[in-house]
Amino acid sequence: MEIAGSVALVTGANRGIGRALTRALIDNGAAKVYAGARDPASVTDADVTPMRLDVTKPDEVASAAATADDVTIVINNAGAGGTGTPLLDGSFDSAREAMEVNYLGTWAVSRAFAPVLARNGGGALVNVLSLASWVGRPTYPAYAASKAAGWSLTNSFRDGLRDQGTLVIAVHAGFVDTEFSAWTDAPKIGADDVAGQVMQALANGTPEVLADEGTRKVKAGLSRAIQ
Repeated sequence: MEIAGSVALVTGANRGIGRALTRALIDNGAAKVYAGARDPASVTDADVTPMRLDVTKPDEVASAAATADDVTIVINNAGAGGTGTPLLDGSFDSAREAMEVNYLGTWAVSRAFAPVLARNGGGALVNVLSLASWVGRPTYPAYAASKAAGWSLTNSFRDGLRDQGTLVIAVHAGFVDTEFSAWTDAPKIGADDVAGQVMQALANGTPEVLADEGTRKVKAGLSRAIQ
């Protein structure tokens, strides 16, 4: 689809991958970018439109869909790590937050904006997922489960929005060099690199972004026998 002249919404847009996506949209000629964040004051770029949007709050999601009724691109980027829930002990509170944000929040925003995209010609729905969509680890079981659920949800929306002409894109990456992954020294891809690949996928109508070599290897190995 054409990015130049488009109107976009990015959730979790105040930092990290979200901010990189807003910058990439502007740099590629988007006419307007709504930058969703729990605290609109945390959105500091002057050339975007800050929007209060906590994806776990139905009233804020509904308000966003009513206000941003001109969007043609919706990018679900808001995320939670769920790292406070170990595999074998502890509270499930952090795991519930990960599911609320990464899965149900993505679902809520996608559902609210689906008719908006339909009215505006179909457009595109982009869900920022993870290599963890396909790899469960005892060190981050909640995050991996929420992203696996998000992948399934994305596939459902791809099929469900096909007749209205909406391009649905799943974005998968390993560790990205943001505050979110500051805890690890593992190799990382830049947020600007991920955002650039998303722009290319939008322009080319590509339904999936596998942003780094590790992600491509994991996806290619999904049919291997379980060990």
